[in-house]
Amino acid sequence: MLGTYLPFFSVWLKNIGIDAQWIGIITAMPSLSRFTVLPFITAFAERRNILREAMIAMAFLTAAGFVVIGFLREPLPILIAFALLACVWTPLSPLSDGYALKGVVVYGLNYGPMRLWGSASFIVGALVCGALLDVVNYQHLIWIIVASAVLSAFVSLGLMPLHAPPVTAEAPRASGLLKQKLFWAVIGAHTLIQGSHGAYYGFSSIIWQGMGFSGFSIALLWSVGVIAEIVIFAISPRFTLEATTLVIIGAASAIIRWILTAMEPRLEVLIAVQAMHGLSFGITQVGIYTLLVRSVPHHLLASAQGYLVAFGGIVSAITVVMSGLLYAQFGSGVYFAMAAMGAAGGVVMLLWRKRLDAHQGIESEEGLE
Repeated sequence: MLGTYLPFFSVWLKNIGIDAQWIGIITAMPSLSRFTVLPFITAFAERRNILREAMIAMAFLTAAGFVVIGFLREPLPILIAFALLACVWTPLSPLSDGYALKGVVVYGLNYGPMRLWGSASFIVGALVCGALLDVVNYQHLIWIIVASAVLSAFVSLGLMPLHAPPVTAEAPRASGLLKQKLFWAVIGAHTLIQGSHGAYYGFSSIIWQGMGFSGFSIALLWSVGVIAEIVIFAISPRFTLEATTLVIIGAASAIIRWILTAMEPRLEVLIAVQAMHGLSFGITQVGIYTLLVRSVPHHLLASAQGYLVAFGGIVSAITVVMSGLLYAQFGSGVYFAMAAMGAAGGVVMLLWRKRLDAHQGIESEEGLE
């Protein structure tokens, strides 16, 4: 579903007459919902042990929400409808990752090789939508997104229940995570490095369309990035570097990537730059999730992921809105601000690197100070 939404939702908004400032505000709604309703939903679903049921319900509500948006054309109604939709859509990502991380712990699986199938489906969605972009009126793009949302909803019915080990009464609660300085360090590095992709998610397709690239070329650029991400996820079980080192590599890659992207290079150069997504996003993701699995008790993984996404949502919401303002003023120069964000995330990880490397898990609610 993200393969159709991320590259083309902003293009659809632009082609039904929504200006850049409104696009920035509208596309910030998922980020806003991440730090409002999302933590409560993930904590509730995990506490009740209904991750599967919650994911199915939200997948169907998401599909219905996109159908409603498809009939709207004015910015304010779209904003209101999308804000409500985001409340049931954004929890799907942390719930899915929490579900996957529980599988890592309970069944001894590897996160990277599982996660690459999500990336592969992204490529399929982006390429199909990109090919249709050259033959379908841009104002009808929303219905391709709707179709993928409906497919996602029915696929969710195939999720299997997780038979997790029982939780003891003495086990630490999710709120104890927020007392952990090291957990905040992980959140800080994650939100800044992954948040630096905000302008890319919100405005790259619009910028590339303005540079004269066809719909298929735009889909190809998105797909190259995700292919690189898949490669990283596939080989991640072989990584011998510390998780903190992986995150620092991701931060350095984000700095280089966004500076080069801001220069609006030719298509062949941009393809090479897009391959750095495997590092700026993929290797950062592997490093952060390795830190989570190593440090957070099994029964709190979905909640920890919820907190991670929630606080990331605060940064992402601000980033997307500011990206809209900066894009309207400076065009592709907005990527220089993204490079600065990636650098800040790398600094956070460098400052806490030694203590994170030495940390082997939460032993109590108070945790390691």
